[in-house]
Amino acid sequence: MLKTILGILAAAIAVLVYLSYFVVNEKEKALVLRFGDINRVVQEPGLYFKLPFADTVTKIEDRIIIWENNDRPVQDVASQVYIVDAITLARIKDAQLFRETLGADLMQAEARVAARLDAALRQTYGRRSFDAALSSDRAVMMREIRDALREEAETLGIEIVDVRVRRTDLSENVLEQTYRRMESERKALAQDIRSQGEATKTRMNAETDRNVTETLAEARKEAEIVRGQGDAERNRVFAKAFEQDPEFFSFYRSMQAYAKSLGTQGTTMVLNPDSEFFKYFGGQGQLGTQEFAPPAEQQPAEQQPVPVQPVQ
Repeated sequence: MLKTILGILAAAIAVLVYLSYFVVNEKEKALVLRFGDINRVVQEPGLYFKLPFADTVTKIEDRIIIWENNDRPVQDVASQVYIVDAITLARIKDAQLFRETLGADLMQAEARVAARLDAALRQTYGRRSFDAALSSDRAVMMREIRDALREEAETLGIEIVDVRVRRTDLSENVLEQTYRRMESERKALAQDIRSQGEATKTRMNAETDRNVTETLAEARKEAEIVRGQGDAERNRVFAKAFEQDPEFFSFYRSMQAYAKSLGTQGTTMVLNPDSEFFKYFGGQGQLGTQEFAPPAEQQPAEQQPVPVQPVQ
Protein backbone atom coordinates (compact mmCIF):
# COMPACT_ATOMS: atom_id res chain seq x y z
CA MET A 1 0.00 0.00 0.00
CA LEU A 2 2.83 2.38 0.88
CA LYS A 3 4.57 1.62 -2.38
CA THR A 4 1.41 2.47 -4.30
CA ILE A 5 1.06 5.79 -2.56
CA LEU A 6 4.71 6.59 -3.15
CA GLY A 7 4.33 5.65 -6.80
CA ILE A 8 1.32 7.91 -7.15
CA LEU A 9 3.16 10.76 -5.45
CA ALA A 10 6.18 10.23 -7.68
CA ALA A 11 3.98 10.25 -10.78
CA ALA A 12 2.21 13.39 -9.60
CA ILE A 13 5.52 15.10 -8.94
CA ALA A 14 6.78 14.06 -12.39
CA VAL A 15 3.64 15.46 -14.02
CA LEU A 16 3.99 18.68 -12.05
CA VAL A 17 7.63 18.97 -13.07
CA TYR A 18 6.72 18.27 -16.70
CA LEU A 19 4.01 20.91 -16.59
CA SER A 20 6.28 23.42 -14.87
CA TYR A 21 8.83 24.02 -17.66
CA PHE A 22 8.86 24.79 -21.37
CA VAL A 23 11.56 25.27 -24.00
CA VAL A 24 11.81 28.18 -26.43
CA ASN A 25 14.06 27.62 -29.44
CA GLU A 26 15.76 30.23 -31.60
CA LYS A 27 12.99 30.21 -34.21
CA GLU A 28 10.16 31.39 -31.98
CA LYS A 29 8.97 33.57 -29.12
CA ALA A 30 6.65 32.58 -26.30
CA LEU A 31 3.75 34.19 -24.48
CA VAL A 32 3.06 32.95 -20.96
CA LEU A 33 -0.66 33.34 -20.22
CA ARG A 34 -1.99 33.08 -16.70
CA PHE A 35 -5.70 32.36 -16.65
CA GLY A 36 -5.95 33.82 -20.18
CA ASP A 37 -4.07 37.04 -19.52
CA ILE A 38 -0.54 37.73 -20.69
CA ASN A 39 1.81 37.23 -17.78
CA ARG A 40 5.13 37.68 -19.59
CA VAL A 41 6.77 37.52 -22.98
CA VAL A 42 9.80 35.30 -23.58
CA GLN A 43 12.04 36.75 -26.29
CA GLU A 44 15.20 34.67 -25.91
CA PRO A 45 15.61 30.93 -26.53
CA GLY A 46 16.17 28.64 -23.51
CA LEU A 47 14.51 26.62 -20.71
CA TYR A 48 11.81 28.40 -18.69
CA PHE A 49 9.38 27.55 -15.89
CA LYS A 50 5.70 28.26 -15.36
CA LEU A 51 2.95 27.50 -12.89
CA PRO A 52 1.31 24.20 -13.67
CA PHE A 53 -2.39 24.39 -14.58
CA ALA A 54 -2.38 28.18 -14.13
CA ASP A 55 -0.01 29.17 -16.93
CA THR A 56 -0.25 28.28 -20.59
CA VAL A 57 2.36 28.98 -23.26
CA THR A 58 1.60 30.28 -26.75
CA LYS A 59 4.44 29.95 -29.27
CA ILE A 60 4.82 32.69 -31.86
CA GLU A 61 6.95 32.49 -35.01
CA ASP A 62 10.06 34.63 -34.79
CA ARG A 63 11.36 34.02 -38.31
CA ILE A 64 10.59 36.05 -41.43
CA ILE A 65 7.19 35.06 -42.78
CA ILE A 66 6.58 35.06 -46.53
CA TRP A 67 3.06 35.82 -47.75
CA GLU A 68 2.33 35.54 -51.46
CA ASN A 69 -0.39 37.65 -53.02
CA ASN A 70 -0.92 36.59 -56.62
CA ASP A 71 -3.27 37.68 -59.41
CA ARG A 72 -4.19 41.01 -57.86
CA PRO A 73 -6.11 43.23 -60.35
CA VAL A 74 -5.09 46.89 -60.38
CA GLN A 75 -5.71 49.88 -62.65
CA ASP A 76 -3.25 52.44 -63.87
CA VAL A 77 -3.83 56.12 -64.48
CA ALA A 78 -5.34 55.29 -67.90
CA SER A 79 -7.85 52.87 -66.26
CA GLN A 80 -6.23 49.86 -67.87
CA VAL A 81 -6.41 46.68 -65.80
CA TYR A 82 -3.24 44.78 -64.92
CA ILE A 83 -2.53 41.61 -62.98
CA VAL A 84 0.11 41.89 -60.24
CA ASP A 85 1.91 39.23 -58.20
CA ALA A 86 3.48 40.48 -54.96
CA ILE A 87 5.44 38.94 -52.09
CA THR A 88 5.34 40.34 -48.55
CA LEU A 89 8.15 39.58 -46.07
CA ALA A 90 7.04 40.13 -42.45
CA ARG A 91 8.11 39.36 -38.88
CA ILE A 92 6.22 39.38 -35.58
CA LYS A 93 7.76 42.39 -33.86
CA ASP A 94 5.49 42.80 -30.80
CA ALA A 95 4.24 39.41 -29.61
CA GLN A 96 1.97 40.90 -26.93
CA LEU A 97 0.29 43.32 -29.36
CA PHE A 98 0.01 40.54 -31.93
CA ARG A 99 -1.81 38.41 -29.33
CA GLU A 100 -4.10 41.23 -28.25
CA THR A 101 -5.14 42.32 -31.77
CA LEU A 102 -5.18 39.08 -33.73
CA GLY A 103 -5.20 36.41 -31.06
CA ALA A 104 -1.75 35.30 -32.29
CA ASP A 105 -3.43 33.87 -35.39
CA LEU A 106 -1.17 34.02 -38.47
CA MET A 107 -4.07 33.39 -40.86
CA GLN A 108 -5.87 36.48 -39.58
CA ALA A 109 -2.64 38.44 -39.82
CA GLU A 110 -2.15 37.36 -43.44
CA ALA A 111 -5.71 38.37 -44.33
CA ARG A 112 -5.36 41.81 -42.74
CA VAL A 113 -2.02 42.47 -44.39
CA ALA A 114 -3.33 41.23 -47.78
CA ALA A 115 -6.31 43.62 -47.60
CA ARG A 116 -3.99 46.55 -46.88
CA LEU A 117 -1.65 45.40 -49.63
CA ASP A 118 -4.48 45.49 -52.20
CA ALA A 119 -5.25 49.08 -51.25
CA ALA A 120 -1.58 50.08 -51.46
CA LEU A 121 -1.21 48.43 -54.89
CA ARG A 122 -4.25 50.26 -56.25
CA GLN A 123 -3.05 53.59 -54.91
CA THR A 124 0.48 53.20 -56.23
CA TYR A 125 -0.45 51.92 -59.69
CA GLY A 126 -3.32 54.38 -59.99
CA ARG A 127 -0.88 57.29 -60.01
CA ARG A 128 1.28 55.91 -62.83
CA SER A 129 1.16 54.48 -66.31
CA PHE A 130 1.98 50.90 -67.17
CA ASP A 131 5.37 51.88 -68.58
CA ALA A 132 6.40 53.22 -65.17
CA ALA A 133 6.12 49.73 -63.67
CA LEU A 134 8.64 48.48 -66.23
CA SER A 135 11.12 51.32 -65.79
CA SER A 136 13.27 52.73 -63.01
CA ASP A 137 10.08 53.74 -61.11
CA ARG A 138 9.56 50.10 -60.22
CA ALA A 139 11.84 50.32 -57.16
CA VAL A 140 10.15 53.54 -56.04
CA MET A 141 6.75 51.92 -56.38
CA MET A 142 7.75 48.95 -54.21
CA ARG A 143 9.05 51.28 -51.50
CA GLU A 144 5.79 53.21 -51.56
CA ILE A 145 3.78 49.99 -51.19
CA ARG A 146 6.02 48.81 -48.34
CA ASP A 147 5.75 52.10 -46.45
CA ALA A 148 1.98 52.19 -46.83
CA LEU A 149 1.74 48.60 -45.59
CA ARG A 150 3.96 49.23 -42.57
CA GLU A 151 1.53 51.76 -41.10
CA GLU A 152 -1.21 49.13 -40.94
CA ALA A 153 1.07 46.30 -39.86
CA GLU A 154 2.59 48.17 -36.89
CA THR A 155 -0.83 48.41 -35.26
CA LEU A 156 -0.95 44.61 -35.39
CA GLY A 157 2.49 44.08 -33.87
CA ILE A 158 3.90 43.02 -37.25
CA GLU A 159 7.01 44.44 -38.93
CA ILE A 160 6.95 44.57 -42.75
CA VAL A 161 10.49 43.77 -43.82
CA ASP A 162 9.98 44.23 -47.57
CA VAL A 163 7.47 44.06 -50.39
CA ARG A 164 8.42 42.77 -53.85
CA VAL A 165 6.39 42.91 -57.05
CA ARG A 166 7.24 39.79 -59.04
CA ARG A 167 4.99 40.24 -62.06
CA THR A 168 2.99 42.97 -63.71
CA ASP A 169 1.03 41.79 -66.73
CA LEU A 170 -1.80 43.15 -68.77
CA SER A 171 -5.15 41.44 -68.55
CA GLU A 172 -6.15 39.40 -71.59
CA ASN A 173 -8.39 42.09 -73.10
CA VAL A 174 -5.96 44.90 -72.46
CA LEU A 175 -3.07 42.73 -73.65
CA GLU A 176 -4.80 42.12 -76.99
CA GLN A 177 -5.54 45.83 -77.36
CA THR A 178 -1.95 46.68 -76.49
CA TYR A 179 -0.62 44.23 -79.05
CA ARG A 180 -2.83 45.77 -81.72
CA ARG A 181 -1.78 49.29 -80.75
CA MET A 182 1.89 48.30 -80.79
CA GLU A 183 1.42 46.64 -84.17
CA SER A 184 -0.22 49.79 -85.56
CA GLU A 185 2.56 51.95 -84.17
CA ARG A 186 5.24 49.71 -85.67
CA LYS A 187 3.47 49.69 -89.04
CA ALA A 188 3.21 53.47 -88.98
CA LEU A 189 6.90 53.71 -88.06
CA ALA A 190 7.84 51.30 -90.85
CA GLN A 191 5.75 53.29 -93.35
CA ASP A 192 7.42 56.49 -92.22
CA ILE A 193 10.86 54.92 -92.67
CA ARG A 194 9.87 53.65 -96.13
CA SER A 195 8.58 57.11 -97.06
CA GLN A 196 11.84 58.68 -95.94
CA GLY A 197 13.74 56.09 -97.95
CA GLU A 198 11.66 56.77 -101.07
CA ALA A 199 12.19 60.52 -100.64
CA THR A 200 15.92 59.98 -100.27
CA LYS A 201 15.93 57.71 -103.31
CA THR A 202 14.05 60.28 -105.42
CA ARG A 203 16.37 63.07 -104.28
CA MET A 204 19.49 61.01 -105.02
CA ASN A 205 18.15 60.00 -108.46
CA ALA A 206 17.37 63.64 -109.26
CA GLU A 207 20.83 64.74 -108.13
CA THR A 208 22.42 61.94 -110.17
CA ASP A 209 20.42 62.83 -113.30
CA ARG A 210 21.35 66.48 -112.86
CA ASN A 211 25.03 65.61 -112.42
CA VAL A 212 24.92 63.39 -115.52
CA THR A 213 23.23 66.13 -117.56
CA GLU A 214 25.71 68.74 -116.36
CA THR A 215 28.66 66.43 -117.01
CA LEU A 216 27.45 65.58 -120.53
CA ALA A 217 26.78 69.23 -121.30
CA GLU A 218 30.23 70.19 -120.06
CA ALA A 219 31.78 67.37 -122.08
CA ARG A 220 29.88 68.43 -125.23
CA LYS A 221 30.93 72.03 -124.69
CA GLU A 222 34.57 71.03 -124.33
CA ALA A 223 34.27 68.72 -127.35
CA GLU A 224 32.81 71.52 -129.47
CA ILE A 225 35.56 73.84 -128.30
CA VAL A 226 38.24 71.28 -129.17
CA ARG A 227 36.52 70.52 -132.48
CA GLY A 228 36.34 74.20 -133.33
CA GLN A 229 39.97 74.64 -132.41
CA GLY A 230 40.84 71.65 -134.60
CA ASP A 231 38.83 73.00 -137.53
CA ALA A 232 40.46 76.40 -137.10
CA GLU A 233 43.90 74.80 -137.04
CA ARG A 234 43.02 72.71 -140.10
CA ASN A 235 41.78 75.75 -142.00
CA ARG A 236 44.88 77.65 -140.99
CA VAL A 237 47.08 74.86 -142.29
CA PHE A 238 45.06 74.63 -145.50
CA ALA A 239 45.17 78.38 -145.95
CA LYS A 240 48.91 78.42 -145.44
CA ALA A 241 49.33 75.56 -147.93
CA PHE A 242 47.07 77.35 -150.39
CA GLU A 243 49.15 80.47 -150.16
CA GLN A 244 52.32 78.52 -150.92
CA ASP A 245 50.98 76.68 -154.03
CA PRO A 246 47.37 77.49 -154.97
CA GLU A 247 47.41 75.27 -158.08
CA PHE A 248 48.59 72.19 -156.18
CA PHE A 249 46.18 72.87 -153.36
CA SER A 250 43.27 73.09 -155.85
CA PHE A 251 44.45 69.85 -157.46
CA TYR A 252 44.70 68.10 -154.07
CA ARG A 253 41.21 69.17 -153.02
CA SER A 254 39.81 68.04 -156.37
CA MET A 255 41.38 64.62 -155.93
CA GLN A 256 39.74 64.33 -152.50
CA ALA A 257 36.41 65.30 -154.02
CA TYR A 258 36.85 62.65 -156.73
CA ALA A 259 37.63 59.97 -154.15
CA LYS A 260 34.56 60.82 -152.06
CA SER A 261 32.20 61.20 -155.03
CA LEU A 262 33.40 58.34 -157.22
CA GLY A 263 34.54 55.89 -154.52
CA THR A 264 31.82 53.27 -155.14
CA GLN A 265 31.23 51.00 -158.15
CA GLY A 266 28.61 52.03 -160.68
CA THR A 267 28.57 55.72 -159.77
CA THR A 268 26.74 57.88 -162.30
CA MET A 269 26.94 61.65 -162.34
CA VAL A 270 24.93 63.96 -164.60
CA LEU A 271 27.11 66.96 -165.40
CA ASN A 272 28.08 69.12 -168.33
CA PRO A 273 31.18 67.76 -170.02
CA ASP A 274 32.88 71.09 -169.58
CA SER A 275 31.97 71.29 -165.90
CA GLU A 276 34.53 72.82 -163.54
CA PHE A 277 34.39 69.61 -161.56
CA PHE A 278 36.29 67.73 -164.33
CA LYS A 279 38.90 70.33 -165.09
CA TYR A 280 41.68 67.92 -164.00
CA PHE A 281 40.32 65.10 -166.23
CA GLY A 282 41.84 66.75 -169.34
CA GLY A 283 43.40 64.57 -171.98
CA GLN A 284 46.68 65.98 -173.17
CA GLY A 285 48.20 69.33 -172.47
CA GLN A 286 48.93 71.13 -169.29
CA LEU A 287 47.15 70.27 -166.04
CA GLY A 288 44.00 72.22 -165.62
CA THR A 289 44.42 74.26 -168.82
CA GLN A 290 42.73 71.99 -171.42
CA GLU A 291 38.98 72.11 -171.57
CA PHE A 292 36.77 69.24 -172.68
CA ALA A 293 35.27 69.54 -176.17
CA PRO A 294 32.18 67.67 -177.25
CA PRO A 295 32.61 64.99 -179.96
CA ALA A 296 32.05 66.08 -183.56
CA GLU A 297 29.38 63.52 -184.32
CA GLN A 298 27.20 64.57 -181.38
CA GLN A 299 25.30 67.76 -180.86
CA PRO A 300 26.20 69.68 -177.73
CA ALA A 301 23.75 69.17 -174.93
CA GLU A 302 23.18 70.97 -171.73
CA GLN A 303 23.41 67.83 -169.63
CA GLN A 304 24.45 64.38 -170.71
CA PRO A 305 25.32 61.40 -168.48
CA VAL A 306 29.01 60.84 -168.38
CA PRO A 307 30.14 57.45 -167.05
CA VAL A 308 33.16 57.87 -164.89
CA GLN A 309 35.40 55.22 -163.47
CA PRO A 310 36.33 55.65 -159.82
CA VAL A 311 39.75 56.97 -159.15
CA GLN A 312 41.93 54.79 -157.00
